[in-house]
Amino acid sequence: MDFTLNEDQKSLQETARRFATEQLPDIARTLEDGNEPLSEEWRKRYAEMGFLGVNVSPKYGGLGMSNLDALLVLEEFAKVSSAVAFPVFESCVGPSKAIEHFGNETLKRRVLPAMCAGEIVIAVSMSEPDAGTALTDLKTRAVVKGDTIVLNGQKRWCSGGGHSDGYLVYCRLSDDPGAKGVGAVYVEKDAPGLRFGPNDELMGFRGIPSADIFLDDAEVPADNLIVPAGGFPKLMEAFDLERCGNATMALGQAAAALEDALAYVQERHQFGKPIADFQAVQLKLAEMAMRVEASRLLIHRAAHNSAHGLPSVYESSVAKCFANEIAREVCGTALQLMGGYGYSKSFAAERRFRDSWGWGIAGGTIDIQKVNIAAAMIGRRFDQRR
Repeated sequence: MDFTLNEDQKSLQETARRFATEQLPDIARTLEDGNEPLSEEWRKRYAEMGFLGVNVSPKYGGLGMSNLDALLVLEEFAKVSSAVAFPVFESCVGPSKAIEHFGNETLKRRVLPAMCAGEIVIAVSMSEPDAGTALTDLKTRAVVKGDTIVLNGQKRWCSGGGHSDGYLVYCRLSDDPGAKGVGAVYVEKDAPGLRFGPNDELMGFRGIPSADIFLDDAEVPADNLIVPAGGFPKLMEAFDLERCGNATMALGQAAAALEDALAYVQERHQFGKPIADFQAVQLKLAEMAMRVEASRLLIHRAAHNSAHGLPSVYESSVAKCFANEIAREVCGTALQLMGGYGYSKSFAAERRFRDSWGWGIAGGTIDIQKVNIAAAMIGRRFDQRR
């Protein structure tokens, strides 16, 4: 068991770190202030550097590297901000992997190369007004009619909603109850019958706009079917990798908060000496470091054990749950150590604190991850309805 990165991984990590820290802080501020997503121009720069589709097969425009390699890149971008990291997230651990693993060849060749080139962004659309945690209560319907799929329903909390170019829409494809009737369809932004609500006003995640999606007899080609009714377990397999991405986004907030706090306490003087000389500060730094390191190890374990496939629900849930919890703790502690500067919008600490709470809600709440962990330990799912 080796806990060190190989030379290629170290080089990839350093390249991502240098690009992110030198090129993106001002962009992150612009996205935060305007609540607008990263521009296509910048996405193409990402693509030119090889940061999109790191773990997507080369035949679809990716680099064909491992899931761990993709998460190394994602963490460096997430340290700058969630918004600048989001295109990397969606191209490496989001709906793109469900399309790559389960979509038909026509759809994969039409969508994935464009995504890896930075020409389009793909988002996942799962939740509905009455179906979030209880995801198998979905009401959005999709009916295959010859060469066309017709969709009707409303989706909610779609990160990238209204701005992304395509959506992996979870929907009901048969009358079978619960998970048996659920599958997924790819829907382009310009599909007839598709419209969007106004941007949601959220506590954090600025630069990752979200909006409701309305499907009123929306039509897409039959080739856009990703998994048919009964394919819900496959979708959840792909989502296990997205959990690792979510965990890495949370880790990025915590790791950057620790770095900023560490620098601050050595520069800030009170009572004639750096506040790092006070034991109370030293204890907080050590506690922050332990949490960040443990979180990173759990994420890397899940990614490493998945190789080029998909992580287990147990390891991905443990990684996400722990990263979500420690991100809130570490970002809160960093804000406290930095005092008024941490609380000021002139610095990144308060944004990281807001975003850290969002990652513990998005992609399945912290408590739901604990239910997943217990279910995996006992070996059966729990019926929350009875």
